[in-house]
Amino acid sequence: MQVYEELKARGLIAQVTNEEEIREMVNNGKAVFYIGFDPTADSLHVGHFMALCLMKRLQMAGNKPIALIGGGTAMVGDPSGRTDMRQMMTPETIQHNCDCFKKQMSRFIDFSDGKALMVNNADWLLNLNYVEFLREVGACFSVNNMLRAECYKQRMEKGLSFLEFNYMIMKSYDFYELYRKYGCNMQFGGDDQWSNMLGGTELIRRKLGKDAHAMTITLLLNSEGKKMGKTSSGAVWLDPNKTSPFDFYQYWRNVDDKDVLKCIRMLTFLPLEEVDKMDQWEGSQLNKAKEILAYELTALVHGEEEAKKAQEGAKALFTTGGNTENMPTTTLTDDDFTDGELGLLDLMVKTKLSPSKGEARRLVQQGGVSVNDEKITDPTKRLQKADFAEGFVIIKKGKKVFHKAVLSNE
Repeated sequence: MQVYEELKARGLIAQVTNEEEIREMVNNGKAVFYIGFDPTADSLHVGHFMALCLMKRLQMAGNKPIALIGGGTAMVGDPSGRTDMRQMMTPETIQHNCDCFKKQMSRFIDFSDGKALMVNNADWLLNLNYVEFLREVGACFSVNNMLRAECYKQRMEKGLSFLEFNYMIMKSYDFYELYRKYGCNMQFGGDDQWSNMLGGTELIRRKLGKDAHAMTITLLLNSEGKKMGKTSSGAVWLDPNKTSPFDFYQYWRNVDDKDVLKCIRMLTFLPLEEVDKMDQWEGSQLNKAKEILAYELTALVHGEEEAKKAQEGAKALFTTGGNTENMPTTTLTDDDFTDGELGLLDLMVKTKLSPSKGEARRLVQQGGVSVNDEKITDPTKRLQKADFAEGFVIIKKGKKVFHKAVLSNE
């Protein structure tokens, strides 16, 4: 099976323009394609997984990826799918986030010897002359058509700034510049970016002629992919300092039964023949599928060694006397105790299972916290050092988050 057909079989393609031409270019390694990433944080999260895996698959087939970092558009904000205006960031923060992105992307994409590029749209957007830009680019866009775009319709009633209204034009100009400077002939993006992407394709044709080859593909369920990166306690990050490899593994180990096979098909690099056999799995077999998904993706992001540690730590949660060595751990000292006691709410804040004592109190009162498999509903609960009979206690938050609190020997 060739790569374009595999992308479709894995459920990664939703809409395309010029499908036959796109198929020929992708299958023959002729695509120079870009996907954009907004540097709104100093780490990518699992909502970016679909795009990163797609770039890796296409590069393995001989195509050339361009990771476009939105250092310029980040200073304006993307109205797509949002109900409020994004907070402004300083140029220094944006640059720091861009640097972090490249380090993480390098686990997926080979940037050596020009095999892939990372570029920042600040390089051309920040130097534009406003009047010249309006004359050369603004004249190519119909305001009526822009207002019909879903990304703007969603925001019209709640309020849309003129700053954000420029976003489509700027994103379209990105494709135009990438086409001219790097021979970029294809763009990929989420279903929430379809209008912006079509704008870029049209701009190239209007400026460079109808024979200019500029093509557009949108990823299936990319908006769902973005939601996939969120939990009740925040995002699931690729940075191990933000989300530990264990917690990352646990996130995927606990996906819904209805989603696990879809995630394996879309996000792992297991052969399709092997994945097709899993489509028949049900009941307890789905737990095995979740373990496979969690291991494969943890290894992809954090390496085989960390994936094995996370897998061992996860198994220890369900095995009497299991090895808890690789579970996320916080070490407690005598200074954390008062008269030999430590409040449960203080412990939850100390272990970062809760951002505040108020939030910890709510979780306890709702029955969402256990200590050594005993559910605690009293927020005034205080732990004695005697409770650390084996030198540690295991705190469980909800059904998916575990943490080990260890007494220091010093």
